[in-house]
Amino acid sequence: MSHTTAAGAVSPPTVRILGTHGIPAAYGGFETAAENVALYLHAHGWRVVVYCQEQGVGPMREDVWRGIERVIVPVDRDGWLGTSTFDWITVRHAARHRDVCLTFGYNTAIFNVLQRIRGIPNVINMDGIEWSRARWGKLRQAILYTNERIACAVGDHLIADHPCINDYLERKAPARKISTITYGAHRVSEASTEPVLDMGLTPGNYLTLICRPIPENSILELVQAFSAKSRGHQLAIFGNYTPDTDPYHRAVMDAASDEVRFVGAIYEPAQVAALRLHSAIYLHGHTVGGTNPSLVEAMAVGNPVVAHDNPYNRWVAGDGALYFDDVESASSCITELLDSADLRESLSAASRARHAREFTWEHVAGQYEAVLRQFATSHDRSARTRAGVGT
Repeated sequence: MSHTTAAGAVSPPTVRILGTHGIPAAYGGFETAAENVALYLHAHGWRVVVYCQEQGVGPMREDVWRGIERVIVPVDRDGWLGTSTFDWITVRHAARHRDVCLTFGYNTAIFNVLQRIRGIPNVINMDGIEWSRARWGKLRQAILYTNERIACAVGDHLIADHPCINDYLERKAPARKISTITYGAHRVSEASTEPVLDMGLTPGNYLTLICRPIPENSILELVQAFSAKSRGHQLAIFGNYTPDTDPYHRAVMDAASDEVRFVGAIYEPAQVAALRLHSAIYLHGHTVGGTNPSLVEAMAVGNPVVAHDNPYNRWVAGDGALYFDDVESASSCITELLDSADLRESLSAASRARHAREFTWEHVAGQYEAVLRQFATSHDRSARTRAGVGT
């Protein structure tokens, strides 16, 4: 929060960002969002503190990255146990201060009860209907569902990343405490072809499929659809596939034609942007969740899209996509797009226009600031009243 010093100067409002692996982003959508929101807030006069998880042991330490204060917490545990340990440590640390919190995710919302008890405002990004994902199994689904309900109760404000998620949350919490704020992506208009050529791909002569290799992302269906006939293009599939240990990965690889390339997991932003930009078409098979960052990034480079037909994808991609609901319709969409340069150009223009209207980081982070500033201002006013300042 901001406050007035003895000399009458007003210090900047402070926000503490929790729930991500930290910045700079090197993991996923939450980290990318945290980085871009943090940079925006810092540029607009905020003091920003971001908690960062690090593998290892040792004391907590602090440093500064691009003007943003980082609190680095070593954790010597993996997976959910490591994440939960990190979340507990950071919530306790944040609760020792009186600053507004921005929490990404509700997986450990039980810990956020501490902020509620101490009267510290906490804005929570609710991350879709995460508990419903079948990959978690019954026990973890139950844990996530319970924490979702807790977050709805203890969060001072809830962020839905999609109108459908907003509608869902309104069944759990009052509408007045929910805002729809999507994910963003930086527009990319030019990029080197070197990363493309280094992978043996030809610019403009391949499709991309970028997602976690799990059934709910329709990867098998899309690979079957692409491989149904010779395309004269390659399909570059991103992600770590382990066919010897994962039956689904094996099924995907067995279904692939010789035009399909499994290029592995790539995280370097400039390389990913180049591979997206020079792709002819982006395939998006996500069937659950809200606004998907990978789809937004494809739109930011102007990819024409073939997307699974559901309310989440239709709201995000709009007129920039053709939609499928099974292998046959996916194959038809791919054929139609590859056969028509005019259609690809039309969808590309629609993707860029939709991105410019809704999904720039300037727009998205500006919405976050508007919500956070309400709580920073009201929290500061309450603190000053309790202290007898300005009354």
